[in-house]
Amino acid sequence: MPEPIIRAFFDEPTNTVSYIVADPETKQAAFIDPVLDYDHAAGTADTRSVEAMLKAATEAGYSVVWTLETHAHADHLSGSPYVKAKTGAKIGIGEHIKEVQEIFRPVFNATDLKTDGSDFDRLFADGETFAIGSLTVEVLYTPGHTPADICYKIGDIVFVGDTLFMPDYGTARADFPGGDVHKLYRSIRRLLALSPETRLFMCHDYKAPGRDSYAWETTVAEERVGNIHVREGVSEEAFTAIRTARDATLAAPRLLLPSIQVNIRAGKFPPAEANGVRYLTIPVRLTGGAEALV
Repeated sequence: MPEPIIRAFFDEPTNTVSYIVADPETKQAAFIDPVLDYDHAAGTADTRSVEAMLKAATEAGYSVVWTLETHAHADHLSGSPYVKAKTGAKIGIGEHIKEVQEIFRPVFNATDLKTDGSDFDRLFADGETFAIGSLTVEVLYTPGHTPADICYKIGDIVFVGDTLFMPDYGTARADFPGGDVHKLYRSIRRLLALSPETRLFMCHDYKAPGRDSYAWETTVAEERVGNIHVREGVSEEAFTAIRTARDATLAAPRLLLPSIQVNIRAGKFPPAEANGVRYLTIPVRLTGGAEALV
């Protein structure tokens, strides 16, 4: 199997890394975790980040056949529907997205939301393989951050989504609905059992304290030795304590509510209402004295 060509695109407003992965022989390519530019304050969405990826693919002569999600992101809106509209690429995600849809359908009172995953073109099972030209991609099911996280493995390269971060930053949070810190630990151990030279590509970077530049590629060997949360010798019990304490200090992601309700629909916005406008739902819980406002 040839070595894939990889090009990263970093979206600083959401600290997200998207990738073009291409087969040098057939020029077929996949986008991984593309970002839609969404301004929550203005209520506007733009496609400049996806357009930059599409422009790069066109200039390289690539045919984009897949747009792949590692999970339903809580910090940015997916650009996959736009990629599909422009290229005909199929949208893929892990089959456990159905569990995430079941969790969030009542949260947003989204009676029109399908919970069978059929908004996506392909639901991947653990161990399943598919092709990008002459490249063989293996799916690794890595739940914990959410119930539906998967990684994409191509030879000795793995796109890990939010399961792992750079060694000096640690690991993903596990306190979202359906998250499970114990499953996260076991998923990470599965990744760290791969060959030491395996290259790992992150979905996010936030520049750990003391590091001045963004980074998104490391190796299994480097994670085993240096990950601040889960390096070799850290037990499941110790990791659970570390991760749970860390999660208790974290605020909800800024784009959590718009991101989730769009991304569980394969990146599509809710249907337009009678006035032609699409609306996102923001659930509000009234506590304390605010209960008098109803």
